[in-house]
Amino acid sequence: MAEAGRYGAVLRAWFRETLPAAGNARRLGVLTLIQSLGLGVFLTSSAVFFTRTIGIPAQRVGLALSVAGLCGLVCTVPIGRLADRLGAGRVLTVNFLLAAAGFTAYCLVDGFAAFLAVACVIAVLETSAGALQASLTDALVGEAERVRVSAQMRSLFNLGFLGGAALAGAAIAAGTSTALYATVLANAALQLVSVAVLLGMRLPAGARPRATAAEAPGGVLRSAALRDVRYVAVALVCGALELYHPLLTVGLPLWIVTGTDAPALLVSGLLILDTVLVLLFQVAVSRGAGTPAGAARMLRWAGWALGASCLVFALSGGHGALLDSTALLGGALVLVLGELYQASASWGLSFGLAPAGRQGEYQAVFSLGRGLQQFAGPWLMTSLVVGAAGTGWLVLAALFALLGLAAPPLVRGLEEARARTEPASARAAGRRPSGPPVSHPSDRDK
Repeated sequence: MAEAGRYGAVLRAWFRETLPAAGNARRLGVLTLIQSLGLGVFLTSSAVFFTRTIGIPAQRVGLALSVAGLCGLVCTVPIGRLADRLGAGRVLTVNFLLAAAGFTAYCLVDGFAAFLAVACVIAVLETSAGALQASLTDALVGEAERVRVSAQMRSLFNLGFLGGAALAGAAIAAGTSTALYATVLANAALQLVSVAVLLGMRLPAGARPRATAAEAPGGVLRSAALRDVRYVAVALVCGALELYHPLLTVGLPLWIVTGTDAPALLVSGLLILDTVLVLLFQVAVSRGAGTPAGAARMLRWAGWALGASCLVFALSGGHGALLDSTALLGGALVLVLGELYQASASWGLSFGLAPAGRQGEYQAVFSLGRGLQQFAGPWLMTSLVVGAAGTGWLVLAALFALLGLAAPPLVRGLEEARARTEPASARAAGRRPSGPPVSHPSDRDK
């Protein structure tokens, strides 16, 4: 009985840590659950829907999604700048409305050209949504809580994604076109529910979107953040460390099937393990990432942990089912530690290094590193893990370790450069850009 009470106390403490506080933080958590549920439903069933229901050949699906991914990268920064002018909430509301229309349009596609057009629109909306939600988080919860709330939302995202994947699995098992159309329309409906949640959010006093006199001329199409070379370098390093994602979803499954004696069932087992551990520990690990210096140290730890996981994975080739499975499990546990560190560090750096009033633009630029990883990651994992086998694991280990080592000096250099160029009054105010603020419309005028 006493042991059950201890377990209950631990569970209650975890819920208190993971559940966002009442108010805007909790509304953001609800929004995350809705979005992740829709994403889990759609991503899990989309390949089957595109190829079997719509009838697009698999090779052309891959081509269309690659082109769509590039469209998303190109449009993210202008959309981020627009969010700084109009407010992230307003732009995100339009984003979700267009996404609802876009997913509905998938049900009307009857050829490759229409499929490509819809895929490009959806990719632009999905790629920009992450930066917009980060900018909205900063505006709604403030500097003190934004990393913690982001960690809570990532835990909730994994929970919602698991639920969506289970629903999609049921639709795939049904094996009917009606069931697959239902998954797409369900995602469209969830975009509209997200709009309703957004409309219930209000910015706190003093957190209105603003532009600064230091803003680059040229409207939303020119970006000072893209010319901030040190910031772009930090973003690219952080995005490159996110190669753990294609490693987990592409490289490792292929390695298990082609290079080890472990059972193929371990592929899904390791993915579930990773999802559950992130759900349980992301909030706890995020402590210490609230400042750029702390986040940079955490990014170094991420590089070392991810590199170490690759060395452990390299031990899993051809030593019998038991030994290979043990090595794969050990490597996965080390990898999830690096994943938790990398995610926490990315929030601390993307928030902490962005000038006040420019979160939309800088968050969008920071997301470019992730976008490039998403574009090149699957090819890189296939080439190294499958093509080069043991040598490929060593190359990946060295790459992760070097990226981790590069993070702290890059962040220090960025902060020192800004300290030299910004006036003393701006530094005292928290590294705000020079020049008087210019008011812009709020997300929700009271």
